[in-house]
Amino acid sequence: MNLEMEIFAIISHGGDAKATAYKALELAYDGAFNDAEQTLKESQEQLTKAHNTQTKLIQQEINGEEVNMSLLMVHAQDHLMTSISEISLIEQMIKMLQRIQRLEEKI
Repeated sequence: MNLEMEIFAIISHGGDAKATAYKALELAYDGAFNDAEQTLKESQEQLTKAHNTQTKLIQQEINGEEVNMSLLMVHAQDHLMTSISEISLIEQMIKMLQRIQRLEEKI
């Protein structure tokens, strides 16, 4: 796979991971926590694909291969970083929603 295709893979998988995590959050808002958990797993699978591609590029650079730093590469890295951050926050939000539901059940 050429560099440009790998960059687009990072963008695509990172974006899919984030979008899937937001679907999980919507499921959690509806109280469908089992479905939300499964959807988060799907999100993590997409995130892993993006991260593996990033790791491959880093290893290439470490091994002395030139990896061109372009605006597109910067965009891919930014996209991946924000996806990781937002997914982490969504996971915490779902935990809070579960806790709220447990507390509401006690009332």
